[in-house]
Parts: sequence; structure tokens; C-alpha cells
Amino acid sequence: MMYFTVTPKHTARFHNEGYLIVRQLLTCDESNILGRIAKNDREMDQSVKRMDRSGLASKLRVNNELDAGIYSSIARCRRLVRTMEAMLGDEVYHFHHKMMVKEPRVGGAWEWHQDYGYWYTQQSCLWPDMASCMIAVDRSTRENGCLQVLKASHRCGRIDHGAAGEQVGADPKRVDALTQQLDLVHVELDPGDGLFFHSNLLHRSDQNRSKDPRWTLICCYNTRHNSPYCDKHSHPAYTPLESVADQEVLAIGKRQWATMQAGIQ
Repeated sequence: MMYFTVTPKHTARFHNEGYLIVRQLLTCDESNILGRIAKNDREMDQSVKRMDRSGLASKLRVNNELDAGIYSSIARCRRLVRTMEAMLGDEVYHFHHKMMVKEPRVGGAWEWHQDYGYWYTQQSCLWPDMASCMIAVDRSTRENGCLQVLKASHRCGRIDHGAAGEQVGADPKRVDALTQQLDLVHVELDPGDGLFFHSNLLHRSDQNRSKDPRWTLICCYNTRHNSPYCDKHSHPAYTPLESVADQEVLAIGKRQWATMQAGIQ
């Protein structure tokens, strides 16, 4: 089995454009079992809702700690960890991972923002040397509210953020000016496709007005030199990340699914 391996061309594209799309980052088998586990995960009942400006909600379930399940094995697998280290130029550690959920017809929008816009203030990180990998659980399309990015917007540096409904959004005047100069990209993904993106990349998503759900798993990483400078933060300080072999993702998923099936029956 051949798994994705980052190359200098991938790294150059990430630095130039602020993101990199990788088709079939997860294999078909991995993607299928991730979807089955996620849709039967009872812990998703504890998801947090975030309202957009119009009052529609998106749901998310955030995990700061790694465990023995498939979400954590994906966050720890070498194809993700090695890619992040190549792109960020340092050892990385697990900052958190989260499942993002937009329900059919009622899933809310996410306002324009940079992840570093709130990791800077809320998590006490001095540098934007951070990035995330978003993996599609469902097919992600314009109709069900796929992610939108402003290509190369990470080069403008951190933008001031403020309240936007129950969310945090980037200064709208500055965003409007940037949209006049930069390309807007709708990141449409099939299940298992991945998007690596810089913490200063501006991104947003529309409401889900379709009949189809849009679930995504997002694994977030920080660099070793960027551990929060004070203890007033919700996500972890630096701790070494023990990666797992890529082939372990499917094996872990199969064991977890078998356990879940036994519990359901």
C-alpha cells in the first residue's frame, strides 16, 4: 500500500498558497471506517453548537487528548505528522483534533477567520507556526457548505478578530479588501481527501442548505518552539508526539468498529 508522501514541491505550494489539497489522503477503506465510526459515535451527542450571524448552528466536538481510537490514530499517523513537520520546519505536536458537523438544511455558516486569530489571543501562542489538516468524512461541496479559502492570504499576517455571532471573525473591512486582490477557492472534497492549511490562511464556509450532511475531521498541530508562553490556555503545551505507522490507521479503525458493533448488539 502506497501512502501520501510529502515532497519539496508540496511544501513550496503550501508556502506560496497557504494550503495544499491531497486527494485520497486516506484510503477508501480508511475513509469508509472513519465515516461509520463517526456517525455511530455517541460522544458526538456532547458536541458544542456555534451559531452564525443568522442563528443557524454548526456543531463541533473538540479533543485535546489523544486516545486509542481512529481519530487519534489519524492525527498521529506518519503521513500527516511528517507532512506538517516538512511544511512548518520543526517538530510538531498534537494541539487538538475536532469533528465538525453541518447537518442537512440547518448547518450554519462559519465567518471569515484565521485560526491564528484566536490561537494568538486565547491560546497564548507567539508565532503563527501552526497548521491544520482537514479530512472529509462526507463529500464536501458548494451545496453543503464546503470550506472556502483566500489563496495566499496567509502572507498578510494576523488580522484583528472580533465577535461574529457566537463565533470569532476577522476584521470585515480588511477581509473585503483582500477578496478584491486574492483568488477565492471552494475546496470541494471527496471522502478521504485532505486539506493542509496554514494557521493564518483566511477561510470560511456557507450554510448547508442541501439534503446532505457535511462532516469533517480536523487535526491541528503546533510546533515545538511555539508552545504557549503562559498556562492560560485550553489546548496542550508541547509534549512529544509519538507517531504511528500509516498502516495502523485501518487496523485501529477495524478494532474500534468491532468493539462498537459488539456494544450496539
